[in-house]
Amino acid sequence: MDSPEPDTPFAAVTAQTTKYGRIFQAYLDKSTPFTAYRWGGTGALFLLFCLRIFIAQGWYIVAYSLGIYLLNLFLAFISPKFDPSLEQDEGMEDGQAGGLPIKEEDEFRPFVRRLPEFKFWYSTTKAVAIAFLCSWFEVFNLPVFWPVLVVYWLILFGLTMRRQIQHMIKYRYVPFTVGKTRYPGAAK
Repeated sequence: MDSPEPDTPFAAVTAQTTKYGRIFQAYLDKSTPFTAYRWGGTGALFLLFCLRIFIAQGWYIVAYSLGIYLLNLFLAFISPKFDPSLEQDEGMEDGQAGGLPIKEEDEFRPFVRRLPEFKFWYSTTKAVAIAFLCSWFEVFNLPVFWPVLVVYWLILFGLTMRRQIQHMIKYRYVPFTVGKTRYPGAAK
């Protein structure tokens, strides 16, 4: 019973889902270099979701849940994969000075995100699509007083971002780069 027999309907379904999964993954792979278009599509889907919530005057708990999830994704996106505070503690035990380079002669260590940009985009797009889908089912339209949710989310956002920014300042890292450095005369 470990693997289905080739003649069973389960094997046919598995083969089809595997086939469509590969096709979907191929399209995802092809979309990787088109960052602006990917985020533009996600932004359009998000605006469609906001319009749906505004016109329907409901599903505020779905919007709040989406907001909490997107905040969690964003925090993972701007956080380093290897926490400098933990590395500094471990480095001090070994007698080494841990953390990010402070002086010019210190070793350069590039910023590696906990959540890469592509996975951030993909998770965001899936979340917005699921929230949009949920906004069409009455079972998810729970009666809540939406201003309380907005205020609570804003307080949560402010506190978590303040803590994250203090962490960035303390360990001297910046999670964003404007662009790749271009040198004159280099091949384009």
